[in-house]
Amino acid sequence: MTSAAWVDASRRLVLDELRGAEHFVLVTHENPDGDALGSLVAMHGVLRALDKDVVVFVGRDEFPLPYEYTFLVLEDVVFEAPTDLHERTVVFLDCGNIDRNPAEIVNQPGRHLLNIDHHHDNTRFGTVNHVVETASCTAEIVWDLMGALGVEPTQTIADALYVGLVTDTGKFMYENTGPRAHAMAAELIDAGVDVNAISRRLYEEVPFAKLALLARGLGHVERFDGGRLTITQLWKDDFLTVGADEAHSEGVIDHLRCVQGTKVAALAREQLDSDPPGRRKVSLRATDGAVDVSVIARAGGGGGHRQAAGFTTELGHDDLVAFVRDEITRQIGPA
Repeated sequence: MTSAAWVDASRRLVLDELRGAEHFVLVTHENPDGDALGSLVAMHGVLRALDKDVVVFVGRDEFPLPYEYTFLVLEDVVFEAPTDLHERTVVFLDCGNIDRNPAEIVNQPGRHLLNIDHHHDNTRFGTVNHVVETASCTAEIVWDLMGALGVEPTQTIADALYVGLVTDTGKFMYENTGPRAHAMAAELIDAGVDVNAISRRLYEEVPFAKLALLARGLGHVERFDGGRLTITQLWKDDFLTVGADEAHSEGVIDHLRCVQGTKVAALAREQLDSDPPGRRKVSLRATDGAVDVSVIARAGGGGGHRQAAGFTTELGHDDLVAFVRDEITRQIGPA
């Protein structure tokens, strides 16, 4: 069976599941980004339009959400397992590996799991796996399922889907942006999305603490191997000094990615509640496609896309730099 046939078959299966079940719990990966949150909000709206009983599980420690996403209407959120969890179909959205949501309520034997995702390294952990690697984002898959289910997008659904689309395509600049992504954008704009308002919220209405944190991140920039690795770091003291939280580091790496000659941009930030102290989250971005950063991330115990990936580590800075440089060399040879 071809990959397209597999996708068609899994699409039919997941549609049958969404139509047939009555009780759902929606989940996504830890540290949710725009696509994760947009897909959660949109799928919640789609299922509510079908008169389904839906709750959204998000870890309590994920709040507050990054400022730029707080306008999304996140309803029916639970922090603990529903008492009727055994009756609910668990829908994973934008989660390439079940370990990226380690919550006990969703990671138990016997759960009926729908795995809806677009990561090419998805581990197919679901009872039903609808993984569309050619989709620009998980929100695009939710948009497709919404149409097949005959649901018209409300303003809340349309805004959420657009956030997932625009963030995961890098404002339509990444290589995963294809004709279908633009067709989706056009339909959502027809449904009432205010492109300017959402773009300002996501990229322009910056809290001062975020700007101050960016300044510290840019002050720590280092370049290696002729500039093909551009990396910076943010430590707990950086956050505390400027009064920033971890969500304010969103977007720092995009400034590194734009530097001429860069093949891989990396940001290593110390987690504020790190246990043990010093544990860091590493974000990776590719530029021209020469390097698949998801391969680097998997070598570090994480995952992601060819263009954007990440992992957590306890390596010191010098060891981390050496690890990333070696992984780049494995793919494209010596500098």
